[in-house]
Amino acid sequence: QVRLVESGGGLVQAEGSLRLSCEASGDTDNIYHMGWFRQAPGKERDFVAAIHYSGGYTYYKDGVKGRFTISRDNAKNTVSLQIDSLKPEDTAIYFCAADLSRSPLPGLDRSYDAWGQGTQVTVSS
Repeated sequence: QVRLVESGGGLVQAEGSLRLSCEASGDTDNIYHMGWFRQAPGKERDFVAAIHYSGGYTYYKDGVKGRFTISRDNAKNTVSLQIDSLKPEDTAIYFCAADLSRSPLPGLDRSYDAWGQGTQVTVSS
């Protein structure tokens, strides 16, 4: 079992930046990918970015690369999501997730076995 705890959300003005963090604990040796998803009010949960936990390969939703940067610190079992030039449409609950099943599809939420509780990001215009 893996437990995930997100932090770093908050209220920020448009064009500002935030850094979200996700700390993993438990059976972290079995983590294959870590991903970030977001769910805006009234919408489905949507993929944002993912990272191969050991190799560091990254994957991004079309349209966010350049503003969103995912990284990991394996020594601290932490994955971060840097978000720059925030827009009001980035307002959502952001969730991190861990793939323990070695899924080849890091962009799908069904590829993930463990989820954090989410952290709210609100961007004001």
